[in-house]
Amino acid sequence: MDYTSQRIEFEGAFGSSLAARLELPADTPRAFALFAHCFACSKDVFAASRISRELARHGIATLRFDFTGLGNSDGDFANTNFPSNVDDLVAAAAYLREAYEAPSVLIGHSLGGAAVIQAAHRLDEVVAVVTIGAPFAPDHVTHLFDHTLEEIETSGEATVEVAGTSFTIRKQFLEDMRAQSQTERIESLGRALLVMHAPRDEYVGIDNARLIYQAAKHPKSYVSLDSADHLLSERRDANYVANVVTAWVGRYLPEQVEARENASTGADEASEGTVRVMETRTSRYQQTIDAGPRHRLVADEPRHVGGDDLGPNPYDLLLAALGACTNMTLRMYAERKEWPLDRVTTTLHHEKIHARDCKTCQTKEGKIDHIERTLVLEGDLDDAQRKRLMEIADKCPVHRTLHSENSIVTRLEEI
Repeated sequence: MDYTSQRIEFEGAFGSSLAARLELPADTPRAFALFAHCFACSKDVFAASRISRELARHGIATLRFDFTGLGNSDGDFANTNFPSNVDDLVAAAAYLREAYEAPSVLIGHSLGGAAVIQAAHRLDEVVAVVTIGAPFAPDHVTHLFDHTLEEIETSGEATVEVAGTSFTIRKQFLEDMRAQSQTERIESLGRALLVMHAPRDEYVGIDNARLIYQAAKHPKSYVSLDSADHLLSERRDANYVANVVTAWVGRYLPEQVEARENASTGADEASEGTVRVMETRTSRYQQTIDAGPRHRLVADEPRHVGGDDLGPNPYDLLLAALGACTNMTLRMYAERKEWPLDRVTTTLHHEKIHARDCKTCQTKEGKIDHIERTLVLEGDLDDAQRKRLMEIADKCPVHRTLHSENSIVTRLEEI
């Protein structure tokens, strides 16, 4: 399954505009997830982007964003603290709830793992929480700037450098970190919990995973990330996390999500010769198209008319049907005649034109639909064969349907 990526902005805890990216499956999402990145990182850190994209490929739409003052988000990082990060997560969930669907899965990397545990208590729709290399206590991150702790305590703030980036850390930040008690929050989480950690994590020791797991109540699971580093900088490690999360979370998805998935992916499949088109409700105009029991397409409108351009528009699909039918008809005819037709390429263009500009049309007023079809016939064909194939193009079934009198009957089916 492929995915599309959208740039998003929403209002964070301090009223600042937060930059986000939503990875959407091409098909109807199985669920929506919210990803919280590591301390002083951004939404574009390799682990966040890779895992989010892989989850989207597995059918789980995933929103990742920059916390206030980080990455491309507005605001001053110096004014933030751990509770405000949690507030940003809640604001991100509110955005998803209003624009698409509330997240049922929270995923947190490093300090983001501690944040999603707290945020879950404020989000009723969440059924599963995943922590990746997360500290048991949020104040664990203070070891990253041990050498400036005294200056922060005495002066009220100090500039620290983390992973090559400078930040202003204020005393209030430290006090807020130290005030967080995770034990009770983990014990009362009330959601399925997956703890993922690398035994040789160089920033957050494996003992943190043990403490989180011991404090949690069932259902809970632990998965070792073996030789992975803290930032999951190896592609295979990030992909592994996404694969495991996808398999694990399926057990805990809300019944209504599973029911919707079944309804759109096979429980009531379109029969041979039948096409079923259904709104995905993850985008304003996006549609899933079931063509018979085995084939699925996606349709959308371009951005300039309010769509998200996640698939061809209806007229593109109409032209595609005519083009495919043209090529298939010419192929069948050439094979029957044993003509050396190597390949057919059909290019089509649709537009509305004034009826008076159409010399062969009976309608002379208003506008009509005009389709221009251009053929490229490759192969050692003589002029007579090429001329005949041009004539055969007009005899393809879809061409005939478009030119014939049609009957379209619409009825309402009770749900």
